[in-house]
Amino acid sequence: MRYISTRGETAPLSFKDAVITGLAPDGGLLLPEQVPDVAAELAGWRGLSFQQLAVEVMSCFIGDVSREDLTRIVQISYGGFDAPEVTPVVGLGDLTLLELFHGPTLAFKDVALQFLGNLFEHILTERRERLNVIGATSGDTGSAAIAGVRGKDRIAIFVMYPQGRTSALQELQMITVVDDNVHSLAIDGSFDDCQGILKRIFGDLEFKQRFHLGAVNSVNWARVLAQIVYYIYSYLLVAEEDEALTFSVPTGNFGDIFAGFMAARMGLPVDRLILATNENDILTNFFNTGRYRRGQVQFTITPAMDIQVASNFERFLYYRLGEDGEAVKSFMQSFTDKGEASVEVDGPVCDLIEAISIDTDATLAEMREVYERHRYVLDPHTAVGVAAARRLPRQSRIICLATAHPAKFPESVERALGGVSATHPSLQGLDRAPTRREVLPADEEAVKRYVSEHAL
Repeated sequence: MRYISTRGETAPLSFKDAVITGLAPDGGLLLPEQVPDVAAELAGWRGLSFQQLAVEVMSCFIGDVSREDLTRIVQISYGGFDAPEVTPVVGLGDLTLLELFHGPTLAFKDVALQFLGNLFEHILTERRERLNVIGATSGDTGSAAIAGVRGKDRIAIFVMYPQGRTSALQELQMITVVDDNVHSLAIDGSFDDCQGILKRIFGDLEFKQRFHLGAVNSVNWARVLAQIVYYIYSYLLVAEEDEALTFSVPTGNFGDIFAGFMAARMGLPVDRLILATNENDILTNFFNTGRYRRGQVQFTITPAMDIQVASNFERFLYYRLGEDGEAVKSFMQSFTDKGEASVEVDGPVCDLIEAISIDTDATLAEMREVYERHRYVLDPHTAVGVAAARRLPRQSRIICLATAHPAKFPESVERALGGVSATHPSLQGLDRAPTRREVLPADEEAVKRYVSEHAL
């Protein structure tokens, strides 16, 4: 399997080269040259453990890592999760929750980033190379990425996050990791500022090559690959043979829902994907109108979704525009220059994706309703997805992705449920642990200077 750029100007890469490269040199995102059809394999995959299924699914996309090595990487990556199923499903009345928060940092990002960290280590050890990973986070990616690579000899990680715009616990999960190879960078700006700096740094090919830069954000294809697994796994746990299910996905950067989109392209029977945003509704507006228009970031109780520029959107756009790299490049250039771009619509933008925005009041109300009915505490991001599932007409059974443990958002839980606490042992005492972070302006050159001074 080879990997190509959404913009069509990068020579095809092997899987391992795609992982190390991260963002394509032409500024596009990497995708598999062909999408494998696994529809005929689904029945035979029923009953496999998460780890066994991961090996089967990932093998469809990987041609240069042996099955033995892949199995070892998968086993190491998911051995520390606190649920035997890794991503268990839980009944919640007429909905099913897919719990994705049983990893070391209690967020769905762990499923991908534990795998990516160990995959990085395998490739770098094999090649006797080093890598300086740069990421941008609106909350959960940073701590999960840090947990995936902390202490690894051949990797240093630099994580930018918007100062004061993550939850207190999300920041503590990053800055209390004081390993020598970990650098938490508090940027005086928004997540979109952090993401813009990241893209511009990767666009400086000389700087990228000189400092051996790699990507840990969901621009890295390996992250999407790991996320495809839990769509197929949950489907096989819940669905009858050939039954089509709907997945409701709280969405900010479009990576998680894009994994579901890819699973459907692989032959998984998916009726709909519900794209659920908060007040930052650039994606909702696009899927309802065809117009992709940047607005002002609104800061909410769901900080991982406080995004106006979704970094994985370009991968969907590639398929929406007929796999035409020139058309993708033109669309993205228009968006960069004018802050907006459009696709022609004659009906739905995408037959598979239905989009809706859920505001803060509705999010808190959903948290209250679910607790009153089921004594189950939702984190606010998951509540956005559950509320979206309830508001749209039902056509099939729904799996709602539960993307974070509620203990990561105690202020929102208290605001919604008053007197109900959500705790987790891994978060106890973080506020008393030693911390290290660097505060930087929202300036590409300032970040470059820091990276150049601390890179491996």
